[in-house]
This record gives sequence, structure tokens and C-alpha cells, in this order.
Amino acid sequence: MTAPAEAAVFDPGAAAARATDAILRDTLHGAARGVVVDSPPGAGKSTLVVRAALELAAAGRPLMVVAQTNAQVDDLVLRLAEQNPDLPVGRLHSSDSDPYDKALDALDNVRTSAKAADLAGLGVVLSTAAKWAHVKGVEPWEHAIVDEAYQMRSDALLAVANLFQRALFVGDPGQLDPFSIVGGEQWAGLSYDPSASAVSTLLAHNPDLPQHRLPVSWRLPASAAPLVSDAFYPYTPFRSGTDHGDRTLSLGVPSDGSGPDRVIDEAAVSGWGLLELPARHTPRTDPEAVRAVATVVRRLLDRGGAATSERSPDPVPLTAGRIAVGTAHRDQAAAVRAALAELGVADVTVDTANRLQGREYDVTVVLHPLSGRPDATAFHLETGRLCVLASRHRHACVVVCRAGVGELLDDYPSTEPVQLGTLVKFPDGWEANHAVLAHLAEHRVAWRP
Repeated sequence: MTAPAEAAVFDPGAAAARATDAILRDTLHGAARGVVVDSPPGAGKSTLVVRAALELAAAGRPLMVVAQTNAQVDDLVLRLAEQNPDLPVGRLHSSDSDPYDKALDALDNVRTSAKAADLAGLGVVLSTAAKWAHVKGVEPWEHAIVDEAYQMRSDALLAVANLFQRALFVGDPGQLDPFSIVGGEQWAGLSYDPSASAVSTLLAHNPDLPQHRLPVSWRLPASAAPLVSDAFYPYTPFRSGTDHGDRTLSLGVPSDGSGPDRVIDEAAVSGWGLLELPARHTPRTDPEAVRAVATVVRRLLDRGGAATSERSPDPVPLTAGRIAVGTAHRDQAAAVRAALAELGVADVTVDTANRLQGREYDVTVVLHPLSGRPDATAFHLETGRLCVLASRHRHACVVVCRAGVGELLDDYPSTEPVQLGTLVKFPDGWEANHAVLAHLAEHRVAWRP
């Protein structure tokens, strides 16, 4: 009896290259009017957008790029200029007093203007969806690239659809759904729901468009990618670009035995840590939980953390700029900032999941959205919110949460109405929360402040 063939070794670089080649082939040479690319966290989405833009420009295809925020647009302009300093790039901006990053003014190949006509003939023109919606009376671009397409509402896509002939849509399906300040119940279940994402509406009307996915996350470590993939991307699984042992997080100062230090030690070794406070219903800005989050950050800095990775075999100090705190609500973020200031901590990013989308840090500290709550609302069960909070880190994630969330999920059935014809987002927040909690339970440190 012959021995079974040895399983092929997964080569993340080769897998990513094959996916990128297929995407570019459909974009440059395919007949479809649209190409959709799903990207997990840290899969090189911006790198793909820049490469596609450069190849379209090199092929002489007039190109417009649509992003969702000015920061995203400016970042893409800087990346394009870095990759090809000779490519004429246009930055279409608003008429506000400070409409774009002034670093663009130092780039010889970048032209900025509030009028699209001033940028006619340039190889690539970039702007926000909101600005593109006001562009009238111009020849349509042959191609468009829509970045962060899952963060774009379908009504915003409709407003710019007449400006291009073909488009590449790139985004992360696991992130938060597009934000809307009005309710969308009257459109729920309709194929033209303006509050739905651009991609979901596009595919509802064009189900045969080519769809691709990037198979590797270069951000998430081997300790995190399996959980995030299984919990949030069951139909589009991905792998980490690194293996166990490729990254380490060491601490120069020994533990003092406290709960925060013990959970830091656990996260440094395993990539995850759950600092569990006693079960209790609390105000949203739970003072004990807020202080616990701030204390974990303070101890991370006090203990002289250093990170090694495929980027740097030499230890790199874990500075405040490489740590982030994530919350569900703005008032929670404000409370954490105040607590950090009392402990003398500055320069640590503290923000909501919405604002942390697309950003990357070495270590994150998360205040669990359901910690201390008496109920489980649709907002707090939003799958994308937990996905963002659990997928910003390169080395470790520490979650601060009161005990009892599992029981809350079991005891609090969903009361949201079921809308006929609505595509159910899977996994739902209930399942995703249970999956994450089950994994965190293996890295739990109970602490009574």
C-alpha cells in the first residue's frame, strides 16, 4: 500500500499573484462591464487598486478612480506617484478651504483642481464619490476603479454610473455596511434599495459579472486569520500570509501578576487575550471597563514591548503609534481617551469601528460592543462592527468585556422584523459573536478590579 501523497505546501505569495493576475486579465481584457473583487482585511486591496490603475494607464485607457473619503483618495494619489513619478495624475477636489493633503502639492506629476475639465487628458483622475456625483458635461472615462465598494451606497453609485463605461469594484464584504442617516425600511427587499451597498445592488442586477477574491491576508497573523475567516468570511475563506513563529511580540519587563499584565502575556504568546470583568449591567461608558482598557494600554507601553516580523527580523519597539483602541460608540472612545490622558498616555489611536476601517496596528485593545449591556440590539450585533474590531492587528488583540455576553446572546432573541426579498447577511451577528467568544474563552483572564 503506497503512502498518501504529501499535501501541497500553501504558498501565499503565489496564491495572491494568481488571484491578482486573473483580476487584471478580466479588467483589461474581459468583455464584462464590471469586475468585482472581495478582499479580506489586509489582503493588499490598495496595492491591487494602484497596480490596476497603473496597468490601465499604461494601456492608454482613460481612468477615473472613485474612493469614499478624502483620506483614501490622497493615499492612492501618493501611492501612484511613488510607483510611477512620470504618470500624470489628477486630484479632483471640493471647493472647501482644506480639500486635500498638502503633500500632493510637492509632487510634480500631480495636478489638483476643483473642476474636472481642468484635469481632462490626464492618465488617471481620482476623487471621492461625493465629488464625482457633481461632475457634469464631460466625456465618459473608459474605465473606473471603485475602491471600498462595500462602503459605498448604491445611490452613490447610481449618481456616478454615467461617468464611465467599465469598472473594477474592490472592497471588503466583511466590513460595516454603508452608513445612512435615514431609515431604509421602505426600500428593504427591493433590488434598487439606495441604502444597500453598491456591490450588492450591482450584483442583484448583474449576477453574471466576474467575481474574484484575494485569498491571503498580509495583516492578520496566523493566530488570527483562521478565526476571522471562519467567523466572518465563511463563503470567501482566506489564509494568513505568515506562519506561526514568523512574528513575535516580546516584553522587556516581567508581569506584575495583575489581570492586565496576565492578559498581555497571554496575547503576546497566543495572539488573543480576553480580560473578563465581573458580570454586571452598566452604563455605556462603563467606568471600570474603560479604566481596564486604559490600564492594558499603559502596561503595554510600560513593559517595553518589541515586535519582530517578516518586515523586520530585528525587534521594533511597540510605541504608542502602533497601538489602537476600538469601541462601538464615540462616547466610549472619548471616555477611553480621557482615561489614557489621566495615565499619561498620548498618541494612541482611540476610535470607533467605523473610523478604524482600513487601518492597521501591531496591537489592538477592544472594548467588546456587548460588554455590560442588558440587551443585544441590531447595532451591537452588526457583523461588520465586530469584524473590524477583531481584524486591525498584526500581532495581538486584547478584548475587554464583562462576563455574561454568551448568556445575553442566548437569552435575547432577535426582534428585528424579517424583510421579504432581503438578502440575509451570513454569518449573522449572533453566530459571529458566539464564534469569537468561544475562541476568546481559551485565552480568558478573569479580573476583579
